[in-house]
Amino acid sequence: MKKLLNVAALTLLTSLGLTSLGLSALAQAEELHVMTSGGFTAAYKILGPKFAASTGNTLDTALGPSMGKAPEAIPNRLARGEKADVVIMVGYALDELIKQGKVDPASRVELADSRIGLVVREGAPKPDISSIDGLKKTLLEARSVAYSDSASGVYIEDQLFKRLGIEDQLKAKSKMIPKIPVGSVVATGDYQLGFQQVSELLPVPGVSFVAKIPESVQSVTRFAAGIPVGAQHPAEAKALLDYLASSAAQPDVNATGLDSVSR
Repeated sequence: MKKLLNVAALTLLTSLGLTSLGLSALAQAEELHVMTSGGFTAAYKILGPKFAASTGNTLDTALGPSMGKAPEAIPNRLARGEKADVVIMVGYALDELIKQGKVDPASRVELADSRIGLVVREGAPKPDISSIDGLKKTLLEARSVAYSDSASGVYIEDQLFKRLGIEDQLKAKSKMIPKIPVGSVVATGDYQLGFQQVSELLPVPGVSFVAKIPESVQSVTRFAAGIPVGAQHPAEAKALLDYLASSAAQPDVNATGLDSVSR
């Protein structure tokens, strides 16, 4: 019976691209502590359970932004001694943790690219932002604009408005939203327009996705992952990272609004 179960498990591992894990991992399940930031979370919520079901490992997950002052931010969690086997976050924020000696540089894997999009409240007219002029017109005519406190929002506040030549006009009616999904404040009607990475906008109820902003003013955020120095389960953590970056995972990654990394 045990042999039959192992064969069945290997079949499932193969279907998920996890054959390198082998039967040894099936003999002793571990609990992996994972920290993941918003942009990859929707994909992780689909892929994580598949990995857990195929390996027997369980995933204890903490959510938080890749940067910023919030106590939930991944760098702040690590700084106060919270344990993690895997961190999933914006690539340049991960690079900073690697420079600080907190994440093993050899463990870094590229996961997905994320682009910025726009939502309006469900039922509201969808503006045309397919061109630079259309995006500029939409922003100037909006009564209020919200954007995130992570990578996409930093780009919007520091660069996009300046590139469009409308920084002064947007100051009084735009705001960076900390901690919560930008779509949630659009759904309540508190803000008319909401900009964030597409993968963080799509899961929010009560909003309608409009489009990605034009590619010529787009900011592409790379999501990557790594294994913190001192992780308790590095072998199992590597297996999880290999799966998240595998070709088998890409249909689920793309379905959440992320773009596959060219390899």
